Amino acid sequence: MNAGMDIIIEAKNVTVNRGANIVIRDISFSLKKGNHLAINGNSGGGKTTLGLAIAGRAYYKGSIDITEPYGQRISWIEQQHHFKNLSNTSDFYYQQRFNSSDAEDAQTVQQALEEIGGDIASVLQTMKIEYLADEPLIQLSNGENKKLQLAKALLQEPYILIMDQPFIGLDADSRKDLHQIINHLADQGLVIILITTPDEIPSCITQVLVLENGIQQSLTDSQSFNSNYSNSVKPGPKTFDEQLLKEFLSPQNGVDFEYAIRMKNVTITYGEKKILAGVDWDVKNGDRWLLSGPNGAGKSTLLSLVTGDNPQAYANDIYLFDTKRGSGESIWDIKRKIGFLSPELHLFFDQGCSAFEAIASGLFDTIGLFRQLNDEQVELVDHWMKITGTHNLRQKRLFELSAGQQRIVLLVRALVKNPPLLILDEPCQGLDKEREAGLLELINTVCLFGNKTMVFVTHYANDRPDCIKNFIALEKGKVVS
Repeated sequence: MNAGMDIIIEAKNVTVNRGANIVIRDISFSLKKGNHLAINGNSGGGKTTLGLAIAGRAYYKGSIDITEPYGQRISWIEQQHHFKNLSNTSDFYYQQRFNSSDAEDAQTVQQALEEIGGDIASVLQTMKIEYLADEPLIQLSNGENKKLQLAKALLQEPYILIMDQPFIGLDADSRKDLHQIINHLADQGLVIILITTPDEIPSCITQVLVLENGIQQSLTDSQSFNSNYSNSVKPGPKTFDEQLLKEFLSPQNGVDFEYAIRMKNVTITYGEKKILAGVDWDVKNGDRWLLSGPNGAGKSTLLSLVTGDNPQAYANDIYLFDTKRGSGESIWDIKRKIGFLSPELHLFFDQGCSAFEAIASGLFDTIGLFRQLNDEQVELVDHWMKITGTHNLRQKRLFELSAGQQRIVLLVRALVKNPPLLILDEPCQGLDKEREAGLLELINTVCLFGNKTMVFVTHYANDRPDCIKNFIALEKGKVVS
């Protein structure tokens, strides 16, 4: 490497295999001092794999040369967040967040940062999360956890910061703040490498590398990329068999109810902290709702009362499918009627499951498949995989799939039993625009032709199915619209 050129990173013919499959092939680029890179491309295209290779976390062929001392301090921020409790275990379950007694065994944000050391007060201020210092990690929202990930990385004082989809799960204001933080870090001399979508590229980024199915499509300056991007987004091919889906859907699914959800003055507290305050909400059979609100507003807690994952439901006036909670119904009676997907479910799902097993687990509302399927159930799962174009993933383990591909599989899991109510929390998280458009069209078709009731959560107001006509917004636990 020619030091006179101020090249910090030079990659040549980087190839990564996963078993017999080539994930990325012959990727080459260089990054000079003062420049910053965005890695863009289709879902499953190899973006995360390239980031891991640069960070020294994936075996690769070819070469990646990093000028010293930059190679000594590389921080990698992954899409998902992981943490341990005070008992030093990480064996969490996704409902655990809603059990207040479990919070006593969880680290606080302050304690998690103290394990790293450094100027914690300054980092909390930079990330605008001072208010979270005493919060248990287990009770943080998905977006709040993303901010904590970056705070932990900054305490390590990296020279190179590689972030995998840092904007997903963040509300609009938090995304704006993160753009400013990333630009500030770049001004301070950090080398920034982002795996991100074309519409979330901070102004500090100077180069954009585009991957498609593991192949390098282009390496351009950000100005050229941005000017071309608006003209390059086109509707992708339909990702599902619409005719087969319409023939398969059962409009009523044998369920007769007037209201899927009725809540009257619902209040949820953990200790002295009020998460929901006096929420009134009626969801009629066939309604499709958009649930919105900033990170930490109480959206996940509200949904946990519907999905049977929050024990405080019994202390409130809540009706599901015209039956009052606590009237003798079991959690499984409730879950049987609900198809559910959320970032937390994705986080805690058994990564050793095959795609087929993950989808089949939706028949039993378990996080993983723990029982033998009969022939009819096998045929049903295969039918849904054929409808949704996921049959080619049938034998692949979740850990072999990209985060976007995993999200698609878990959406099919929510649909597989053809439930009357869909609860879809950020279902398009981590998907490229073409795949997102296809998934929204799938959800829209399922709702309209299957007569589904749905609650849909997104932090991008325009990224929602057309069938949504009802809106509810939370802010600090209260309904604001």
